[in-house]
Amino acid sequence: MDKRELGNGLRVTKLGLGCMSISGAYGEKITQAEADALLGKAYEQGITLFDTAEIYGPFIGEEMVGRAIAGFRDQVVLATKFGFRIDPETGKANGMDSRPEHIREVVEASLRRLGTDRIDLLYQHRVDKEVPVEDVAGAVSELVAAGKVQWFGMSEADPDSIRRAHAVHPVAALQSEYSLWSRNIEAEVLPTIRELGIGLVPYSPLGRGFLTGTVQPGTLPDGDFRATMPRFQTEAGQANLRLVDALVALASHKGCTPAQLALAWVLHQGEDIVPIPGTRKIERLNENVSAAELTLSADDLAMIEQAVPADEVVGGRY
Repeated sequence: MDKRELGNGLRVTKLGLGCMSISGAYGEKITQAEADALLGKAYEQGITLFDTAEIYGPFIGEEMVGRAIAGFRDQVVLATKFGFRIDPETGKANGMDSRPEHIREVVEASLRRLGTDRIDLLYQHRVDKEVPVEDVAGAVSELVAAGKVQWFGMSEADPDSIRRAHAVHPVAALQSEYSLWSRNIEAEVLPTIRELGIGLVPYSPLGRGFLTGTVQPGTLPDGDFRATMPRFQTEAGQANLRLVDALVALASHKGCTPAQLALAWVLHQGEDIVPIPGTRKIERLNENVSAAELTLSADDLAMIEQAVPADEVVGGRY
């Protein structure tokens, strides 16, 4: 698989693997054996960026990913995230916590769960308004100097926070939701990171599965947190299905699936973009990998954007 450069010398394959869903975010989690097979297959197909976080599970996600990639750990880029205060008894997130001392504690715990001696790409999961971002970047910089972290990333950060953090320690990648139905970063965030030489790692490039045409509003299983999201509520979901129907029609004409068309659209937005679609199924992984080889013309891109206009998506992200 072709590689792309994000920022600060970080090169990865043009497609990564988001590992949130394996820990049960969209319903039941898969078994360790299934995770081993899934991540192993991703590596076999050339994927070198594997993305997890302490909050996935919580903690379960890091443990599963660490075991699954153990046989090829040194050949891949392993990303995880910090930034939440997690109640050890309930396992629930209880606000933000990016204090430097907490970052150091989280990194040590993540290293143990992942079974590794370094985190390749460490993200601040969300900006903590109670902690100056300069202090966050400084703490990560110390971890880089200690060899426990290689690259610094941010997630869902605003332009001002990105600039301030980058002035203290280079930010290699920004992870934000970006897809045909989530394009809010295009106005200010995307120009900012491109000015600074920071790459974009879009999560949910398939609209949390909605753009695949396989998700029906009101039918999500218990434990699937998408059921609480405004865009997946019955009325909004039915309105959004009309956009997906248009995407399905275009995909049929192109000879691919709607998921492949939506993912290819993201990949065509720039050589500094590396989406990380997540899945629990090998057949979906294969489908996504094939999308990385799909070529879209300027006319194709225009028709896709006309079929799914950003201003016609109904309901907020959260």
